[in-house]
Amino acid sequence: MQIEFKATKRVEQGTGASRRLRRAGRIPGIIYGADTGAQAIAVDHNELYHLLKKETFHASVLSIDLEGTKQTVVLRDTQWHPFQQQVLHLDFQRIDAGQKLHLKVPLHFVNAEVCPAVKLGGCMISHTITELNVECLPANLPEFVEVDLKDLEAGASVHVSQLKLPEGVAIVQHGEGDPVVATALTVKGAAAEETAEGEGEAA
Repeated sequence: MQIEFKATKRVEQGTGASRRLRRAGRIPGIIYGADTGAQAIAVDHNELYHLLKKETFHASVLSIDLEGTKQTVVLRDTQWHPFQQQVLHLDFQRIDAGQKLHLKVPLHFVNAEVCPAVKLGGCMISHTITELNVECLPANLPEFVEVDLKDLEAGASVHVSQLKLPEGVAIVQHGEGDPVVATALTVKGAAAEETAEGEGEAA
């Protein structure tokens, strides 16, 4: 289901105008891209604050109802107050259904509790990467990419190249190599216990 919210056009701009908007419970923002001029907007703070708490809001195609006109966008940037739970500004980019987009999507780790590393080796799973840069058409944008850890052995790692991506989705990788996504780390206490057991059996 596509996430939709309402916005109004913002005429007054500048620091003073933005401050007045925030006092009135609104967030200044901007919509840009798709070979169309940038449009200054304002949205309800409470509504967007709660939407921003949802993981899917950051990796989904969104619909903005701008005074009766629907615009399809993705969230590009969020500015927060340094110490208050207040959103200061939002940037949205228009998208074209026929053009690929780049976006970060979260990784969901599953089956960690049943993998050999945890169940038999007493390991702890370290998540080295929690999100992934992908490229795809808007219709193919996944809410998340699943990382199945069911076969992970003690001391082993899962790399980006091992991830199963949805159809039409490609990884956008910066730099060389094959980054580690998750690693099974041996817990010191468990390792010491295994050593003691081994010594006991040998005796």
